[in-house]
Amino acid sequence: MKVVRSSELSDVEQVKLRALLDASYDGDFGDDDWLHALGGRHVLAFEGDEVVAHASVVERVLRHQGRAWRTCYVEALAVAPARRRAGLGSAVMERVEVLIEAEFELGALSTSDLALPLYERRDWHRWRGTTWVQTPRGPQRTPDDDDGLFVWPVTAPLDVHGAITCDFRSGDVW
Repeated sequence: MKVVRSSELSDVEQVKLRALLDASYDGDFGDDDWLHALGGRHVLAFEGDEVVAHASVVERVLRHQGRAWRTCYVEALAVAPARRRAGLGSAVMERVEVLIEAEFELGALSTSDLALPLYERRDWHRWRGTTWVQTPRGPQRTPDDDDGLFVWPVTAPLDVHGAITCDFRSGDVW
Protein backbone atom coordinates (compact mmCIF):
# COMPACT_ATOMS: atom_id res chain seq x y z
CA MET A 1 0.00 0.00 0.00
CA LYS A 2 1.22 3.50 -0.67
CA VAL A 3 0.03 7.08 -0.30
CA VAL A 4 0.86 9.55 -3.07
CA ARG A 5 -0.24 13.00 -4.13
CA SER A 6 -2.17 13.29 -7.39
CA SER A 7 0.81 15.08 -8.92
CA GLU A 8 3.01 12.06 -8.10
CA LEU A 9 0.86 9.53 -9.98
CA SER A 10 2.62 8.34 -13.09
CA ASP A 11 0.73 8.25 -16.38
CA VAL A 12 0.61 4.45 -16.12
CA GLU A 13 -0.75 4.62 -12.55
CA GLN A 14 -3.41 7.13 -13.64
CA VAL A 15 -4.55 4.83 -16.46
CA LYS A 16 -4.64 1.81 -14.12
CA LEU A 17 -6.45 3.80 -11.45
CA ARG A 18 -9.10 5.09 -13.85
CA ALA A 19 -9.63 1.53 -15.16
CA LEU A 20 -10.11 0.28 -11.58
CA LEU A 21 -12.64 3.04 -10.88
CA ASP A 22 -14.56 2.43 -14.10
CA ALA A 23 -14.74 -1.32 -13.36
CA SER A 24 -15.58 -0.87 -9.69
CA TYR A 25 -18.38 1.62 -10.36
CA ASP A 26 -19.78 -0.54 -13.17
CA GLY A 27 -19.54 2.23 -15.75
CA ASP A 28 -21.08 4.88 -13.46
CA PHE A 29 -17.83 6.76 -12.78
CA GLY A 30 -17.74 9.88 -14.92
CA ASP A 31 -15.24 12.58 -15.76
CA ASP A 32 -16.55 14.85 -12.97
CA ASP A 33 -16.06 11.98 -10.50
CA TRP A 34 -12.49 11.57 -11.76
CA LEU A 35 -11.82 15.30 -11.30
CA HIS A 36 -13.23 15.15 -7.76
CA ALA A 37 -10.76 12.37 -6.94
CA LEU A 38 -7.76 14.47 -7.99
CA GLY A 39 -5.93 17.26 -6.21
CA GLY A 40 -5.23 15.54 -2.93
CA ARG A 41 -3.70 12.25 -1.96
CA HIS A 42 -4.41 8.70 -3.01
CA VAL A 43 -4.23 5.58 -0.90
CA LEU A 44 -3.42 2.73 -3.27
CA ALA A 45 -3.36 -0.99 -2.53
CA PHE A 46 -1.46 -3.21 -4.95
CA GLU A 47 -1.16 -6.86 -5.80
CA GLY A 48 2.00 -7.02 -7.84
CA ASP A 49 1.80 -4.12 -10.29
CA GLU A 50 -1.99 -3.99 -10.26
CA VAL A 51 -3.97 -1.42 -8.27
CA VAL A 52 -6.67 -3.43 -6.48
CA ALA A 53 -8.05 -0.81 -4.09
CA HIS A 54 -8.05 2.96 -3.87
CA ALA A 55 -9.42 5.97 -2.04
CA SER A 56 -8.52 9.60 -2.50
CA VAL A 57 -8.66 12.32 0.10
CA VAL A 58 -9.20 15.90 -0.97
CA GLU A 59 -9.55 19.02 1.11
CA ARG A 60 -12.95 20.69 1.17
CA VAL A 61 -14.69 23.16 3.42
CA LEU A 62 -17.91 22.03 5.09
CA ARG A 63 -20.03 24.46 7.09
CA HIS A 64 -21.88 23.41 10.22
CA GLN A 65 -23.21 25.33 13.23
CA GLY A 66 -22.06 28.67 11.84
CA ARG A 67 -18.46 27.61 11.27
CA ALA A 68 -16.36 26.45 8.33
CA TRP A 69 -14.52 23.18 9.04
CA ARG A 70 -11.33 22.10 7.27
CA THR A 71 -12.49 18.77 5.98
CA CYS A 72 -10.85 15.74 4.44
CA TYR A 73 -13.37 14.50 1.91
CA VAL A 74 -13.04 10.88 0.82
CA GLU A 75 -13.55 10.26 -2.89
CA ALA A 76 -13.50 7.29 -5.22
CA LEU A 77 -13.20 4.42 -2.78
CA ALA A 78 -12.94 1.38 -5.01
CA VAL A 79 -11.99 -2.25 -4.76
CA ALA A 80 -11.46 -4.40 -7.85
CA PRO A 81 -14.66 -6.43 -8.29
CA ALA A 82 -12.78 -9.75 -8.13
CA ARG A 83 -11.12 -8.71 -4.83
CA ARG A 84 -14.16 -7.51 -2.89
CA ARG A 85 -14.89 -8.85 0.60
CA ALA A 86 -11.19 -9.50 1.23
CA GLY A 87 -10.60 -6.59 3.63
CA LEU A 88 -9.03 -4.24 1.08
CA GLY A 89 -11.66 -1.52 1.50
CA SER A 90 -11.14 -1.59 5.26
CA ALA A 91 -7.37 -1.49 4.88
CA VAL A 92 -7.56 1.54 2.60
CA MET A 93 -10.02 3.29 4.91
CA GLU A 94 -7.81 2.62 7.94
CA ARG A 95 -5.02 4.56 6.22
CA VAL A 96 -7.50 7.30 5.21
CA GLU A 97 -8.65 7.67 8.81
CA VAL A 98 -5.04 8.11 9.98
CA LEU A 99 -4.61 10.92 7.43
CA ILE A 100 -7.85 12.56 8.57
CA GLU A 101 -6.92 12.48 12.24
CA ALA A 102 -3.42 13.81 11.64
CA GLU A 103 -4.35 16.79 9.48
CA PHE A 104 -8.04 17.73 9.55
CA GLU A 105 -10.86 18.80 11.82
CA LEU A 106 -13.38 16.56 10.13
CA GLY A 107 -13.66 13.73 7.65
CA ALA A 108 -16.68 13.26 5.39
CA LEU A 109 -17.86 11.15 2.49
CA SER A 110 -20.93 10.38 0.48
CA THR A 111 -21.73 6.77 -0.23
CA SER A 112 -24.04 4.40 -2.01
CA ASP A 113 -26.04 1.65 -0.34
CA LEU A 114 -23.40 -0.90 -1.40
CA ALA A 115 -20.73 0.57 0.88
CA LEU A 116 -22.93 1.45 3.88
CA PRO A 117 -21.90 -1.60 5.93
CA LEU A 118 -18.19 -0.75 5.53
CA TYR A 119 -18.57 2.74 7.00
CA GLU A 120 -20.93 1.59 9.73
CA ARG A 121 -18.44 -1.13 10.79
CA ARG A 122 -15.67 1.45 10.87
CA ASP A 123 -17.68 3.74 13.19
CA TRP A 124 -18.27 6.54 10.72
CA HIS A 125 -21.30 8.58 11.82
CA ARG A 126 -24.27 8.76 9.49
CA TRP A 127 -25.49 12.31 9.00
CA ARG A 128 -29.12 12.45 10.16
CA GLY A 129 -29.74 16.13 9.45
CA THR A 130 -30.15 18.11 6.27
CA THR A 131 -27.54 18.58 3.55
CA TRP A 132 -27.00 21.75 1.57
CA VAL A 133 -24.69 23.15 -1.09
CA GLN A 134 -23.43 26.74 -1.22
CA THR A 135 -24.14 27.80 -4.81
CA PRO A 136 -23.37 31.13 -6.48
CA ARG A 137 -27.06 31.98 -5.82
CA GLY A 138 -26.90 31.04 -2.16
CA PRO A 139 -27.53 27.86 -0.16
CA GLN A 140 -29.61 25.16 -1.86
CA ARG A 141 -31.01 21.99 -0.26
CA THR A 142 -29.67 18.64 -1.46
CA PRO A 143 -32.32 16.29 -0.04
CA ASP A 144 -31.24 13.34 -2.20
CA ASP A 145 -27.92 13.35 -0.33
CA ASP A 146 -29.34 13.43 3.21
CA ASP A 147 -29.14 9.67 3.75
CA GLY A 148 -25.75 9.04 2.13
CA LEU A 149 -23.46 11.37 4.05
CA PHE A 150 -21.08 10.05 6.71
CA VAL A 151 -18.72 12.04 8.93
CA TRP A 152 -15.60 11.28 10.97
CA PRO A 153 -15.28 13.96 13.67
CA VAL A 154 -11.78 14.80 14.83
CA THR A 155 -12.02 18.18 16.58
CA ALA A 156 -15.34 19.33 15.13
CA PRO A 157 -18.19 19.13 17.67
CA LEU A 158 -21.02 17.97 15.45
CA ASP A 159 -24.76 17.78 15.76
CA VAL A 160 -25.47 15.04 13.21
CA HIS A 161 -29.14 16.03 13.32
CA GLY A 162 -28.37 19.58 12.16
CA ALA A 163 -27.64 21.14 8.79
CA ILE A 164 -24.36 20.80 6.91
CA THR A 165 -23.28 22.65 3.77
CA CYS A 166 -20.63 21.81 1.21
CA ASP A 167 -18.94 24.01 -1.34
CA PHE A 168 -20.22 23.96 -4.92
CA ARG A 169 -18.53 21.87 -7.63
CA SER A 170 -19.50 20.40 -10.97
CA GLY A 171 -21.23 17.02 -11.04
CA ASP A 172 -22.29 15.52 -7.73
CA VAL A 173 -21.78 18.19 -5.09
CA TRP A 174 -21.56 15.65 -2.28
